Amino acid sequence: MAWNQPGNDGQDRDPWGSGNKGGNSGGNKGSRKPGSYDLDDLFRKIGSKLGGGGKKGGGEGDTKQPSQFSGRLGMLAVAAIVVVWAGSGFYTIKESDRGVVLRFGEYNGIVGPGLNWKPTFIDNVVPVNVETVREQATNGMMLTSDENVIRVEMNVQYRVTDPAQYLFSVTNPDNSLRQALDSAVRGVIGQSAMEQVLTTNRAFIRDVTQKELEATIAPYKMGITLLDVNFQAARPPEDVKAAFDDVISAREEEQKTIRQAHAYRNEVLPLAKGNAQKMIEEAEAYKASVVFKAEGEVASFAKMLPEYRAAPEITRERLYIETMERVLANTRKVIANDKSNSMLVLPLDQIMRGTNGNTATAPKTNQSARMTNPTESTSSTGTAPAQPDNAVRGDAVRVGRQ
Repeated sequence: MAWNQPGNDGQDRDPWGSGNKGGNSGGNKGSRKPGSYDLDDLFRKIGSKLGGGGKKGGGEGDTKQPSQFSGRLGMLAVAAIVVVWAGSGFYTIKESDRGVVLRFGEYNGIVGPGLNWKPTFIDNVVPVNVETVREQATNGMMLTSDENVIRVEMNVQYRVTDPAQYLFSVTNPDNSLRQALDSAVRGVIGQSAMEQVLTTNRAFIRDVTQKELEATIAPYKMGITLLDVNFQAARPPEDVKAAFDDVISAREEEQKTIRQAHAYRNEVLPLAKGNAQKMIEEAEAYKASVVFKAEGEVASFAKMLPEYRAAPEITRERLYIETMERVLANTRKVIANDKSNSMLVLPLDQIMRGTNGNTATAPKTNQSARMTNPTESTSSTGTAPAQPDNAVRGDAVRVGRQ
């Protein structure tokens, strides 16, 4: 049955038990429309229920005001708590970080940089830096394949690429990476000779170490990416360091000498090849000129042979004259006199030099000779057969007529 039916003689049947008692409780009933209710009465009744409103009697009017105040205070407290709870959920993620969201301790997702909100006491956000380049290093005494001991220092640079794996795959990813680096370095150094580690194969050892490290950490899914592995130092123990320094200095000097030798070879070898090629070409040219000249002379003599057979004396005289013309045209030292059977040889070049230096000197007696045989000539320096095709040089000539 409805508690406020029409025709109930204006008596409201309040389900909270207020009824129509007392003149104070019905102070506003005259202005209330049928079928409506007052929110103040509702809150007042809720406060009376919470604050011990079950008391009845003559003091009921005195307890309504404290009950109303306590009800409103409780509502304000609840609203304040809600506001504080909602405001505490706002947080900011840096540009270089990513936030890993944990809902009741379980991974729920990743949030990006900027202003975000989470329900407090329900979600927890752990920021992880994904932009900073991190570094792990290892060093220590290590044994090589040739049973030598050296001190090696190496470090690795890496960056976090998966924040969730970085937080939850292993307990301490940084420490795990350091241990994996130490294991990889010792394995590679143990397979290399000491001389290779100290001198020649440093780059190769660094590359092999990086590959070994990547293969070691791949199954663990640490959420990190290796950027570079640096081979910082490799040196022998202090007791033998001086001897190894001498070896390294000698090797560097050897390399320097080899480079200088290569430079000298690159400078001299092309020049020598050029000179050799030049000599070959000159020899080929001389060969060709001699052959062509000989062939030409043979052809010339072949043409003169019929004339010589027709008139031997005339041909012989002409050949003699042409030969003497070629010989005497290239010397300044011979003065011949055809009227007498003699030839005077003078050092004209010395006379000319003496004239130019204003120191004229008379020719010596041993530099002149008399010719008694028209076919031979003598000089102070000896005799020499006449070459009809060559120029006569020196202080001695031999000229004759057949």
